[in-house]
Amino acid sequence: MTSRIKTIFAAVVFAAAASGAMAQTTTLLNASYDVAREFYKDINPAFIASYKKATGKDVKIDQAHGGSSAQARAVADGLDADVVTMNTTTDVDFLAGIGVVAKDWQKRFPNDASPTTSTMLMLVRKGNPKGIKDWDDLTKPGVQVIVVNPKTGGNGRYAYLAAWGYVKKKGGTDAQAAEFVGKLFKNVPVLGKGGRDATTIFLQRNIGDVLITFESEVLSIDREFGAGKVDTVYPSISVLAENPVAVVERTVAKKGTADVAKAYLDFLYSEEGQEIAAKHALRPRSQAVLKKYAATFKPVQLFTVAELFGSLGEAQKVHFNDGGQFDKLYTPGR
Repeated sequence: MTSRIKTIFAAVVFAAAASGAMAQTTTLLNASYDVAREFYKDINPAFIASYKKATGKDVKIDQAHGGSSAQARAVADGLDADVVTMNTTTDVDFLAGIGVVAKDWQKRFPNDASPTTSTMLMLVRKGNPKGIKDWDDLTKPGVQVIVVNPKTGGNGRYAYLAAWGYVKKKGGTDAQAAEFVGKLFKNVPVLGKGGRDATTIFLQRNIGDVLITFESEVLSIDREFGAGKVDTVYPSISVLAENPVAVVERTVAKKGTADVAKAYLDFLYSEEGQEIAAKHALRPRSQAVLKKYAATFKPVQLFTVAELFGSLGEAQKVHFNDGGQFDKLYTPGR
């Protein structure tokens, strides 16, 4: 074999080996909601290491973040996400309704396919200069409230439902709840497009006296903007927010990534995944991990969406669809 032939042969062998190595690396895309960015920054490398140890195979995880509903629409319009990790079931139901995820997606994983939960809290300026203690304070004159648009983000829908449910749990009627929520939204100078956008409005643009957001956003703010920028107010009553997940059947069928996608979502339920969730102030389903982080998750009287609204789907129809209750209560710029 001449030196030239040897060189060509070696190049072919190297190329084949490189091609084989590349073929062994599976890439997944996770389409997720805004305020889960930091959580998945920690989940992804942990899963990659765990999957490599279990299977000997390499996997790469890409992320796409935005308002939960906006992400669902992007997937519906062709974004090739392998999994969706949202903050409202209606966004996954929407994808199930058009055949993008399985119709029985809630039965594919434990706890109705929601590995973590959260709730809505209030973040106020350091020292709480407006004396915010509970939902009633958000309707007072001179208090500016920053919240996500309920029509574009699950963060905003849960904030709206938490305020409505606060009135109902105290014995109020739907008419009284509507009046209360209407007063609250009159104090909203600008609606955020998603959770992170609302945080930016509150902390970078310095608009508003109180930000209604997920419990997990508190840690993100401390990490990004420095501890001590805000105080946390735990309302007396709030809503239980489930964080649903699903495999995007359309994508995994095309890419052949079904097994890896399932393994990725299964990892969220593992003890390691639940520990990471707790460290990001996402309430774990594991009772052992929840007990371990009891100091992080202060007790709040929580109600479920099903208890007061039937389901998120029913709430969507009544409150958030075009012409629904929210459109009747809120007029931009008034």
